[in-house]
Amino acid sequence: MSLSIGIVGLPNVGKSTLFNALTKKSVPADNYPFCTIDPSVGIVPVPDPRLEALSKISGSKKIIPAVVEFVDIAGLVKGAAEGQGLGNQFLSHIRETDAIAEVVRIYENADLIHVEGTVDPLRDIQIINMELILADMSTVDKRIQTLGRDVKRGDKDAMKLHGILERLKLHLESEKLANTLPLDDEERKLVRDTHLITMKPFLYVLNKQSCGKNLDEMNDERFANLIKYFNENKFHYVVVDAKIEDELKEFEGEEKDIMRQELGAHDNGIDSLIKAGYDLLGLDTYLTTGEMETRAWTIKKGSTAPRAAAAIHTDFETKFIRAEVVAYEDLIAAGSMAEARNKGTLRTEGKEYIVKDGDVIEFRI
Repeated sequence: MSLSIGIVGLPNVGKSTLFNALTKKSVPADNYPFCTIDPSVGIVPVPDPRLEALSKISGSKKIIPAVVEFVDIAGLVKGAAEGQGLGNQFLSHIRETDAIAEVVRIYENADLIHVEGTVDPLRDIQIINMELILADMSTVDKRIQTLGRDVKRGDKDAMKLHGILERLKLHLESEKLANTLPLDDEERKLVRDTHLITMKPFLYVLNKQSCGKNLDEMNDERFANLIKYFNENKFHYVVVDAKIEDELKEFEGEEKDIMRQELGAHDNGIDSLIKAGYDLLGLDTYLTTGEMETRAWTIKKGSTAPRAAAAIHTDFETKFIRAEVVAYEDLIAAGSMAEARNKGTLRTEGKEYIVKDGDVIEFRI
């Protein structure tokens, strides 16, 4: 299951540094705008300690985690919707992602210029979102025009879509993201092919700097206004120190935690970001384990057992007979599949079973 999150933001907010920390992949991160002209892509494992525990039970030869694809996209400036800066490239790249991670600075540093002259994260978000809204307004206007002929001849689907787009147009004109307009499942399905940028889920990434002047540590009004904005709109956010995480990208485990604390940071913001991105996309993980491998499989929340089996191979869905299922916690408590069966925690499920996050499954076809 291919899933991608686009990392966006104004120039010099730490996007490429964050990407480096996420992926351990070298990309340009110089202190000037538009250094990342073409998007760089990194495949990032989703942190999941359950895999290691299961591999020990099964004696697995390898572990394969679930992954999320992060795309580092060129910096956006005012006027991107009209082609300013790298606007056209920016918009085309971001349309291809499943979700948006919007990076804003919440630290002051006189040595690192801000493209707007001052640090104000809420203003930055409004600039970025406005450019995305303007791009969507153009898309909606064009789609409404192309529907005109079908609407005139009374095509019911066209008329229904036209009505939704008119609502979206008014919503966007009020400077609101498309994803905040209440739509039912059928309406969302109808507008999906319109590929609106602001219909995607958003995650806001607040980039701070260790030992710097961080707004969240200064009882600063700018940060208070930012959190109020998030709370009022029920937006998701995480706080990271991209520079420290980039410096620690070659370390692992306890050594990494010790080094992080020595550098003045306390939380592993990168793991929180990866997990938040995974949750943002409405995903669950089920697990398979055996002598050859222990593996995490990505599925949409609410997937039935046959649909979940398709993550392994499409034949597993069409030829599905049953699934042997045990919850991760029950398997760890039992110590083996055989003992889980003896205790009655390993059970057989059919086609209607809704797979839960952390289920350990063996499919029968």
